[in-house]
Amino acid sequence: MTRKSFIKDKYTSTQGKILSYLNSGLKIGKCYFKSKYIAKDLGLSPKEVGTNLAILADICDELDISRWSYSNSTTWRVLPRAV
Repeated sequence: MTRKSFIKDKYTSTQGKILSYLNSGLKIGKCYFKSKYIAKDLGLSPKEVGTNLAILADICDELDISRWSYSNSTTWRVLPRAV
């Protein structure tokens, strides 16, 4: 099973978009992401991003996602999980 088909089968389309965005950011060395910037880049609302990131924090086995800060927009810390 390819990574894309795994994401498509396990997560909603919005969650898949967010995971792809987070993985792209991790590849360039980012580990902190603001909901409002994810929303702007993906054409979603910040609330929609926050709701889905909270769900992903509980169900995603590939990434360690946690709320980090609440100033001016929720900041999320995202790290790859050790395999």
